[in-house]
Amino acid sequence: MSEIYGPSLDTSVPDDLTLPQFILDSSHPLRPIRPSHVPWFIEDAGGRGVGHEEVRARTYGLANGLSLRFRVKENDLVLIFSPNHIDYAAAIWATHRLGGVVSCANPANNTSELLYQLKVVNASLIIAHSSFLHTALGAAQAAGLPSERVITFDESNQISVDALIQQGLRSEPNFVERRLRKGEAKTKVAFLSFSSGTTGKPKAVAIPHYAPIVNVIQMAQQQKVNENYAPWEERRYRPGDVVAGVLPFFHIYGLVVVINFMTFCGLSVVVMPKFNFTEFLESIVRHRISHLLLVPPQVVLFCKHPAVKNYNLNGVRLLMCGAAPLSASLVDQIVKLMPNAQIGQGYGMTESAATIAMFSADEKLGVPGGAGRLSPGVVAKVVKDDGTLAGFNEPGELQVKIPSIALGYLNNDEATKETFVNGWLRTGDEVVIREDLEVFIVDRLKEIMKVKGFQVAPAELEGCLHDHPDVSDTCVVPILDSYSGELPMAFVVLHPNAVKRIALDPAEARRVKVSITKHVADNKVAYKHLAGGVVFVDVIPKNPSGKLLRRVLRDRARDLVRSKSKL
Repeated sequence: MSEIYGPSLDTSVPDDLTLPQFILDSSHPLRPIRPSHVPWFIEDAGGRGVGHEEVRARTYGLANGLSLRFRVKENDLVLIFSPNHIDYAAAIWATHRLGGVVSCANPANNTSELLYQLKVVNASLIIAHSSFLHTALGAAQAAGLPSERVITFDESNQISVDALIQQGLRSEPNFVERRLRKGEAKTKVAFLSFSSGTTGKPKAVAIPHYAPIVNVIQMAQQQKVNENYAPWEERRYRPGDVVAGVLPFFHIYGLVVVINFMTFCGLSVVVMPKFNFTEFLESIVRHRISHLLLVPPQVVLFCKHPAVKNYNLNGVRLLMCGAAPLSASLVDQIVKLMPNAQIGQGYGMTESAATIAMFSADEKLGVPGGAGRLSPGVVAKVVKDDGTLAGFNEPGELQVKIPSIALGYLNNDEATKETFVNGWLRTGDEVVIREDLEVFIVDRLKEIMKVKGFQVAPAELEGCLHDHPDVSDTCVVPILDSYSGELPMAFVVLHPNAVKRIALDPAEARRVKVSITKHVADNKVAYKHLAGGVVFVDVIPKNPSGKLLRRVLRDRARDLVRSKSKL
């Protein structure tokens, strides 16, 4: 079979606008009119709403303040290191107003992980949250970035975003916002977002302004936003609906789908800095949240947490799950909890600037086990192991041509050539596509694990493990987990010295395992910890060229988990 075509993208897509010019300043045929009383963002704790004019004013004020105080200009890199915040979007859009580039970092990163990102993107300014200021200052110092170039969203000993906004609004304009040339939005970088790609250490994905703009329009067409396709009460996205902004904004899902697509649709985003499940249930009721965009571990909690029975969830109209596959049995349980909700999945990746597939607006429930239907403008092919094209219902690697494709990986030609091939994006996911264009994720061919929706590269953990004196060789594989999706398990060949110690004292084996586990915990963010355990082996299987035979150990790990569950 040849290529598989999603629906055609049959609307205009501007290629001469930056992201804030499109989101804040423009209209579009697919964009509904937001009533003036409907806020763009709502603070979860205090309930303060921020409307269109205030969002635009704060964005302008911050842009002017950054220009006045720090001389931020064209192509300068601003790194955001913070949990979700009411001014997170303004910080992104202000940087873009100045022609700058944004890189969002996970606030749970430790100093060395943040330093790695700072160096790769060559950041000139950090916008942090005071809770994570110690890490930000430590990484800045190690990167040679002056401490005064670390500012905070909230009040601290550093300059605050609010102070810059006030300065910017009081002062004369210090910058002229540039208009892009026709077609320039396809090449001008907006984001350097981190992804593990198909293998290896996290890489900076260069995402142009056009990518999130066209992805928002693709989603709007597929989801029939602003179309009179059903009675008002049944339409999926309506101005005035309220969405939970609990997905991290640093992740492509939160960045494109929550911050940009939801505001485009006229929804109010309740900005939640952290995820605590019982507090989340309180927020759903307090803010009358109608739309939940979640990842599988959060969905699992709805099915298993005892507190759920104390809350009325009849007001939830949509539950969309992404970042990792959701089992059909979980969907069945959620239907009982949220009888009025449309429930389904979406699929995408950082390199596609979010969405590749999403469940159809014509379905109340997505296809059980499915990841959604191909988005408008997407061309797909499914490639079998032997390089030939699979037919419908045949497994193979999903490769897509998509208008929202990234430009490649920053300063990494080898990885770019591996993933971006002649206009095709290799997803590294093994899929089956049905005749109705529904995509089913069979397995990940790429070695990246998904832990709580976050990417974890085995090679990164293996590098960390090799630094432990008792580790001679190692291979990290995922094991399935009902809550986290996957967890890292390390197979370890011990150093001869450790073998000798264990021979003298068998209790030493447990101490070594604890030491290895602690070593990773001390050096890596929490979701990268070896929660799947450590297993000692005599040898790590490899092919003749020395490449790890990871699949062999994945099968072994699966068998170990099975045998434990029978005990």
